[in-house]
Amino acid sequence: MSVQPLAVGQKASLTKCFGPAEVAAFADLSEDFNPLHLDPAFAATTVFERPIVHGMLLASLFSGLLGQQLPGKGSIYLGQSLSFKQPVFVGDEVTAEVEVIALRDDKPIATLATRIFTQSGALAVTGEAVVKLP
Repeated sequence: MSVQPLAVGQKASLTKCFGPAEVAAFADLSEDFNPLHLDPAFAATTVFERPIVHGMLLASLFSGLLGQQLPGKGSIYLGQSLSFKQPVFVGDEVTAEVEVIALRDDKPIATLATRIFTQSGALAVTGEAVVKLP
């Protein structure tokens, strides 16, 4: 199996829904038990009015995309910037996308735009990842 070289503009994506069980499991793993994520009664008193998915749980989708799809297995995550633009509610479907935006000539390093879109197509999370290529 031959590996295709990376090119600026290449994209990969995945779609996922984070329900109450996934959010609770992430809370256990991360020790982030903020009731905004876990308690519908508490969340109803906030500006969001219902539980939202942890931002870092959403961003974890980038790790899966980078390590499995683009650039793929053997990639090493060097850095990630994130900006949270709007909430994602527990039970909503999201699409995470990575896109190659720069390739270094002097080293096997790529920069990728990272984005998460809500089920309505709105941008929820944006950022950039820097990855050492396998």
